[in-house]
Amino acid sequence: MACLRTMSRDSTLPRLEMQMLWQHVLQVPRSWLIAHDTDPLEPGAIIRFRELEARRMAGEPMAYIVGCREFMGHDFQVSPAVLIPRPETELLVETGLDYLKGKQSPLVLDLGTGSGAVAISIALRCPAATVVATDLSGDALAVARTNGRRLGAKVDFFQGSWYDALPGRKGFDLIVSNPPYIAAADSHLKEGDVRFEPAAALTDGSDGLSALRVIIEGAGRRLLSHGALFVEHGWDQAQAVRQLLQSTGFGQVASAPDLAGIDRVTGGIYN
Repeated sequence: MACLRTMSRDSTLPRLEMQMLWQHVLQVPRSWLIAHDTDPLEPGAIIRFRELEARRMAGEPMAYIVGCREFMGHDFQVSPAVLIPRPETELLVETGLDYLKGKQSPLVLDLGTGSGAVAISIALRCPAATVVATDLSGDALAVARTNGRRLGAKVDFFQGSWYDALPGRKGFDLIVSNPPYIAAADSHLKEGDVRFEPAAALTDGSDGLSALRVIIEGAGRRLLSHGALFVEHGWDQAQAVRQLLQSTGFGQVASAPDLAGIDRVTGGIYN
């Protein structure tokens, strides 16, 4: 009967990905795989592994196959209805949290929440905050609400397009967003994991700046005086985003680089 050791010789997947799939199939930690690599495998487990292996070989992201992705130290459930949380987006959370330091009972808005990773991470790290999150997709909000319940985060979720999800709501100390910012003509939309992710969460179908314009131009009417807005954007959009912020009444406008040294998050304080 086959065992993990013999199966590893037959698989063309990278070792780490193979281990992740076996952990998912057998519902065991990695340490168990190492200690039991010669144990016989049940035929049903082998069939299930081969099914998942075929999906990965076809290019499907590991996060969708195993149904989760780590972000800010927590495992978030994901599905093809939401973007897969990425390490560079942790910078958006950290920037927002830095701004909230010392504020009592701040009101925070996350626009286009997807899996809820940003909103939930802020709520967990700043429990004094009231966090509100929106998304146009009902399927995405279902994933976000599930993550909120699982992780014990207090976040109120609303469905709608950007600020339209919260008509008349204002007085926010902080607004954050990781909107679709890839231009429709960008070749990266046909490469790697993004081929499987929801297009509406990746691209605005235009120049990559239209969602950012809506968010920036509408922020002043929703923020408190001296409230802050921070947005994630593309590798070549920092200057354009800074100009948008400056032209709509924001001061102290600045960009922050991600771990690759690319300006990834830009924001400012509303005067």
